[in-house]
Amino acid sequence: MTPRPSGMTVRRDAGIYGYERALRRVGLAPVAGVDEAGRGACAGPLVAAAVVLGGTGASVIPGLADSKLLTPKARERCYEQILRRAVAWSAVIVRADECDALGMHVANIEALRRALARLEVHPRYVLTDGFPVDGLGAPGLAMWKGDRVAGCIAAASVIAKVTRDDIMTSMHDEYPDYAFAVHKGYVTREHQQALGTHGPCPQHRRRFVNVRRAGGWVLDPAAAEDLDPALPHQLAGGHP
Repeated sequence: MTPRPSGMTVRRDAGIYGYERALRRVGLAPVAGVDEAGRGACAGPLVAAAVVLGGTGASVIPGLADSKLLTPKARERCYEQILRRAVAWSAVIVRADECDALGMHVANIEALRRALARLEVHPRYVLTDGFPVDGLGAPGLAMWKGDRVAGCIAAASVIAKVTRDDIMTSMHDEYPDYAFAVHKGYVTREHQQALGTHGPCPQHRRRFVNVRRAGGWVLDPAAAEDLDPALPHQLAGGHP
C-alpha cells in the first residue's frame, strides 16, 4: 500500500467525493473503491465489489453513504443509480465453502482482488476500506471508515451489500428454518436458536465456533474464526 500521493490535499469539508477529486487533480484517475459485505456472517457467501465513479456531476450518486447507514429502500435507490452512473463496477461472490477453505481474512483479500480485476476500466489508484490490500495492480490507500468518507468505497459497499442481501433473501426458500432473509446470516439470537434446533446447513461456515459447536464438530482453535458468538455482546447485533 502506497503513501498518499505528494501534493494531494483534501479539505475536511470536501464531502464524500473529496478524495477522488484530489486524486484526479494529481493525475491519478480513474480511481476505484473496493469493499465487501458478509465477512462477519457465519452463513452465506462473502461478496466484494469494486466501483469507478466519474468526475462529472452526472456521476454523483444522490443520497450515497456507507451502506450500513442506509435503509434497505435507500440502498436499493443508490444501487440502481450506481449501475446507471458508474464508469465501471463489478461484484464477485465467494461461497461459504471457499471461505472455509481459505479462512476469512484470505478470502476477503482474494475477493477484493478479484472484484478489482473484473473492472472493465483499469484504475490508476485504489481506495480500500479499513486495511491495506496488496496485489491490486495499482497503488492504493487504506482509509479508516473509508465507506463513510470516499464515494467510490461507499458505492462499492452498496453494491456488495445489496448483492449479498438478495442472495441471502433468495436462500430463505431453500433453507426456511434459518430465517436468512431476516438476519442475512449474521449471528443473532434468532439465528443461534435455529442453529441449536436444526444444526448447520450447507451454507454455514464451518470455521466459525458457533457453527462447529452446533454441528457437534471438534473445535480446532487454529482454524476457528472470530470469538465465541455465544457471548452476549456478540449476540446483540450483527449487520443484517
